[in-house]
Amino acid sequence: MRHLLLRNIVCPLIAAAVAFSLSQSVMAAEKYELKVVTDRPDAIYQAGEEATFLISLTKDGKPLAGENGETVTYRVDDYISSGPNYPNGKLTVGSEPAVVKVTADKPGFLRCVVTLDENKKLTKTAGAAFSPQEIEPSLPVPADFDEFWAEQKRKLAEVPAKAKLTPVTQPNNKIECFDLQVDCLGGAPVSGYLGKPKDAKPKSLPAILWVHGAGVRSSSLGNAIKGANEGMLSLDINAHGLPNGKSAEFYKEQYAGPLKGYPHFGRENRETTYFVGMFLRLIRAMDYLTSQPEWDGKTLIVIGHSQGGGQALAAGGLDERVSFIATGVPAICDHSGRAAGRINGWPKLVTTLPDGTPAAEELKAAQYVDGVNFASRSQADAIMSVGFIDVTCPPSSCYAAYNQLKGKKQVINKPLMGHAAPADIHKAFFAAVKEHVKQQSHER
Repeated sequence: MRHLLLRNIVCPLIAAAVAFSLSQSVMAAEKYELKVVTDRPDAIYQAGEEATFLISLTKDGKPLAGENGETVTYRVDDYISSGPNYPNGKLTVGSEPAVVKVTADKPGFLRCVVTLDENKKLTKTAGAAFSPQEIEPSLPVPADFDEFWAEQKRKLAEVPAKAKLTPVTQPNNKIECFDLQVDCLGGAPVSGYLGKPKDAKPKSLPAILWVHGAGVRSSSLGNAIKGANEGMLSLDINAHGLPNGKSAEFYKEQYAGPLKGYPHFGRENRETTYFVGMFLRLIRAMDYLTSQPEWDGKTLIVIGHSQGGGQALAAGGLDERVSFIATGVPAICDHSGRAAGRINGWPKLVTTLPDGTPAAEELKAAQYVDGVNFASRSQADAIMSVGFIDVTCPPSSCYAAYNQLKGKKQVINKPLMGHAAPADIHKAFFAAVKEHVKQQSHER
């Protein structure tokens, strides 16, 4: 009797477990794909125009039947908050895309964030631009901006540019590479890898400076080699003046220790903010490149993404010898965005107070290291990439800088790209670099 009783209890439990397992397997086998796009491939509209976000869903590669639609949750926001002026709620997506219509009455960006129910945990985002080339600086350039940086350069010039070159082995016998250390103001030296063709004639080579995104790492020998292989003086510097070629553990310890939270170091004062030292290393690196006898005297390129993109903008504004900048999803831009009611860029250098206003001292200091203000001084030709769903370096902050550039310029808009530097962007940037070098050589 006891065995019979146990069997009567256990068998239903086993059956239920098997049924649940089969159910889970079926659900796992079902592959949902959520997609959000705008009705225009370029996702660009004029302020006041209506933009349409189209939300579609497939299961196992097939559109859902109309009667078997799925519910999605969506919100539209300006990268800060959805607010009462933007739609949000739930929609049913079936065989036809669900539609969300929005507009903006001033230049800027809106995004639509869509989530399939919590069990499937799928979220997609699309962005829409409204008159992006009319986005203006959030605050005027400080009246003494140029005076401040002229003084920084004067102080830097008092530090002898003592350089140490250590040969570095690499596979191409037509070029030579070195570990380069140059004394500098700002708490650390210029630290990088320099590559150049062997036996180059005086005044024959264009120069390229590669600068880094956020984080802590060695300089890149690969970039130094890449530029040298294309017939350039090619210098890649790390952002912090750290020794090159150390173990991964070394850079990890630096990031977790003395450089932890570095973007916010000294941000209460323009004299102490961390980016002043970083930009002084930029200046010294450019001085070094242009002092080399092989430099052609006219072509100086600065290339980087994210924090490196912000450095490229700063270089263009700080040194009139810069002839071309390639700036990918640039950081260090539009620190004062919140003062104009829009999202500010990385690294959120200015604290947003509980009432939504920016902290006054930080705001004042940040203006002296803002890529937007450097862009307004740059005469260099330029290429920039912008991701419309980038929440690290929001597209409005990138365009605030782009619109201030004075030279010949082009922008690569990526409506469905977040904070990234994919292969096609790298390819397009270096193609633009080579085209610039070609044009410069024809103008000699």
